[in-house]
Amino acid sequence: MHTLTTFEFLIRLATGVACGALIGVERQWRARMAGLRTNALVATGATLFVLYSAAVGDAGSPTRVASYVVSGIGFLGGGVILRDGAGVRGLNTAATLWCSAAVGVLAASGRLVLAVLGTLTILAVHLLLRPAGRLLDRAPAAGSDPDAASRATVHVVCDRRDEGHLRALLLQALAASGLVPTALRSRRQQEGADTAVLATVVITGDLAPALEPVIARLSLEPGVRDLHWHGEEHPDDDA
Repeated sequence: MHTLTTFEFLIRLATGVACGALIGVERQWRARMAGLRTNALVATGATLFVLYSAAVGDAGSPTRVASYVVSGIGFLGGGVILRDGAGVRGLNTAATLWCSAAVGVLAASGRLVLAVLGTLTILAVHLLLRPAGRLLDRAPAAGSDPDAASRATVHVVCDRRDEGHLRALLLQALAASGLVPTALRSRRQQEGADTAVLATVVITGDLAPALEPVIARLSLEPGVRDLHWHGEEHPDDDA
């Protein structure tokens, strides 16, 4: 039976710690609950447990200890899973700790190349699948039409003396955003000397990103006393 030497012990331990730390760097960079030290310690602990079982000379002991490591990491991972309202947080962190332990087990068993490949795979999952997940989150739900048109009305309340200036500025801001009003009207307020200028536009897609530059531009004018917009989906349904 092969006896584990001190040099082999140190090489396997160093590989386990390095792989866990590499996984932890990405987690620390993302400001997750389990960062550099946590993932490095999990990999170190898994490596040490399996190394101990290999050092005692029992051929079947490393396999049994590895199964116990998996169970122990399950309890540790359960501690980082938190309920946040109707959702759950920490599942990704718990899964990462589980993977760090698996990398440590591989390193302790002498499969150093496999441990490195496992680490690179874990990092690839975090770095490459994250953008894919965000794209899926942004995808329209089934049955929705991302090209549906919506009608929005921009309301600008100003002093009666500034009506002409703000009307021209409103048209200019809409044109700069690629919007052409389908209706433009002014309405005198019943009390005071204020006038409301209302511009109606039809927008394909999300209303807020299209109208945000318009609102931002008009909000800089000192004569504006009130500024808001409201939208209505599927304007053709009102015919």
